[in-house]
This record gives sequence, C-alpha cells and structure tokens, in this order.
Amino acid sequence: MLAWLSEVFWNERLWFPEGLGWKDLEDRDGKVYPKASDLYVVLPMALAFMLVRQVFERTVATPIAALLGVKETVRLRVTPNPSLEAFYCRTTKYPTQSSVQSLCKQTGYTEKQVQRWFRRRRNQDRPNLLKKFREASWRFTFYLVAFGAGLGALIDKPWFYNLSEMWEGFPLLTLLQSQYWYYMIELSFYAALLFSVASDVKRKDFNEQLVHHVATILLISFSWCVNYIRAGTLIMLLHDSSDFFLESAKMFNYAGWRNACNYIFILFAAVFIITRLIIFPFGIMYCTIVYPLTMYKPFFGYYFFNGLMVTLQCLHIFWAYLIVRMAVRFLGSNEKVEDERSDKEETDDSAEEEEERNGGPKKNGPVQNGHIPNNNHNNSHHKLE
Repeated sequence: MLAWLSEVFWNERLWFPEGLGWKDLEDRDGKVYPKASDLYVVLPMALAFMLVRQVFERTVATPIAALLGVKETVRLRVTPNPSLEAFYCRTTKYPTQSSVQSLCKQTGYTEKQVQRWFRRRRNQDRPNLLKKFREASWRFTFYLVAFGAGLGALIDKPWFYNLSEMWEGFPLLTLLQSQYWYYMIELSFYAALLFSVASDVKRKDFNEQLVHHVATILLISFSWCVNYIRAGTLIMLLHDSSDFFLESAKMFNYAGWRNACNYIFILFAAVFIITRLIIFPFGIMYCTIVYPLTMYKPFFGYYFFNGLMVTLQCLHIFWAYLIVRMAVRFLGSNEKVEDERSDKEETDDSAEEEEERNGGPKKNGPVQNGHIPNNNHNNSHHKLE
C-alpha cells in the first residue's frame, strides 16, 4: 500500500508538464538541481531554530526590553474555585447574566465577585507584555536578516528585474549555493513557527496565521521539489520586505514609544500594500499563472502551486483590510496604533480592585461636610485603551 501511494504521489504527470519528469532534475555535467531528499534537513534545522530562539529571547531580547522599560505585567491571581474553573474551561470564558446568577448560587459569591473572577481569569491567560516583546524581537531579527540575505542573493539575478526570466530554461535551472541556504533557512523558520504556534501569543487571526504557515511551507516545499526555485526566492523576498517593519512597530508599541510605533506602522502599511496587493498579484502571480501557459499545457502541479498562491493572496487581502482600518483610525484621530488582532487587558473600576492591587484598603482622608470624599471619578484613568 505504501509503495503504491508513493508511486501515485511522485507520479511525473502530476508535478511536471508533458515531456518532462524527475530524470530531468538529475545532476549531470557538474550541474546540481534541487531534490526532495534535500528537505530532510528541515526538521533538525527547525528544532535548532526553536533552541536558538529560546537563547535569543533570554540573552538578547530580555535585556533590550529592560533597556526600553518593558516589564512583566503584574496581574492579580484568582482565588482557586473548582466550580468557576470548570465553567471557564468547559463552557465559556464569558458567562451570560443568567450563568452568573447560577454560579452565584453554586459558589456563594456575589455577582460582582463572579464577574471579577472571570475578568482576572481571562487576564491570566493573556500573554504579558514582556513575552510579546521577546516574540516580536525574535521575528524582527529573523525577517531583517533574511531580507538582507535574500536581497544580496537576488540583486544580481536577471529574474529579479524581469520576472519572465524566472521560467527561462525551466526545468533545467541550476541550483546555486545561495538559493539552497535561502530555501532551507526560510523553510526551517516557518516550520519552527508552526511547531511553536501553541505556545506563541494567540491573536484573533490565529486560524488565518495557521493557514498562512501551512500554505507557505507547502509552497516553499513544492517549489523546491519541482525546481520553481526562481519564483520561490522572489516570493520569500517579497514577504520578508514588509514583515520586519511590522515586528519593529510592535516592539516600539510594547515599549511605549508611541510616535516611533505610529510612523513605522504607516511605513509598514505602505510597503505591505505595494508588495502584497500590487507586485505579488500583478507581477509574480501573473508570471506563475499566465506565462507558463505559453510554454506548456496546464497540469496538476500548475494548479496546485497557483492554488497556494491564491490562498496567500486571500490572506493578504484580509490583513490589508485590518491594516488599512487601523491606519485610517490612527490618521483620523492621531491615537496610538492598536493591533486589532490582540485581546485587550481587562481592568476593574471598583475601589476594592485598587485596594487589592495596593496591598489593602486605602486610608480615608479628612471628612468633608460629614461625608467621605468620593474619588471614583479618578478610576477612569486606569483603564486601558
């Protein structure tokens, strides 16, 4: 059965146009071509990336965070309560009013206490600011280095300036050493992101991020196996060109550098729209969808590759919508850019909450006209935007 599945999967008619096959990619006359077996190195490299990331976040990102004033978020812990914890884990994190009343009867808590318990419990599950900063620092460093290395590897190549050149001589496109390392490093990085997705900061577009990682890994792997190397390197470079701007904007946002965050975000939005909504669909996708049909009849590999390209483009449009909405909000009100994909911290307005944060009840000031002064109006300043 396994032999049959392997034979079907590697069938030449699936992955190559008529008249071409795996034999065309066998090394000869000193020329080297990509092979599926080269991808075996990706797994150990991905695990190495995860290890390097841990070392980087502890020895590089954390000191930088301290230098910029980013600290661990101090949160109040909930009082252990089996009934509330069971409802939180098995039913919902956001109980309705009727559920709150039912939980009050089970626990003996007041409605206010139950609601506060759930607010604090949700906050416990949210990543703290330092964790977000370290994650953004790691991605910023990789994307910046990868973009610089990719640009250095492609700047002197003819298909960098004339996209139709990416198919010149296909499939006999000799593999260069720089292309090999560019591919293996990028593929290993995205594999590491996929492996660590459960422990990374979860945002509202978690499912879209997961689809993006899987589509990217499949796209890079497939383009390697069938020698779409030139198209693959251009796609990776195009994506890296905007990602490091986004991660740097996040870093400044977490550090509280409002102006730097806003200006870099606007720069990121401009680069993202130009590269993902103009160059990618009208440049690269045009050359992968239209140009090949002038040389070969459509085949399964053609549809598979471009199907992945369309999937990425749909994600680009979705993220562009979020980016433009955030940019318009910022330009219209001059407020700090907020990542709409992230959950916001919840705070309590009650004086009791403030008392617990400060280690006990506050001492009252002098009585005025027989009444204790009311300072509740000041609580609004403690809310998070």
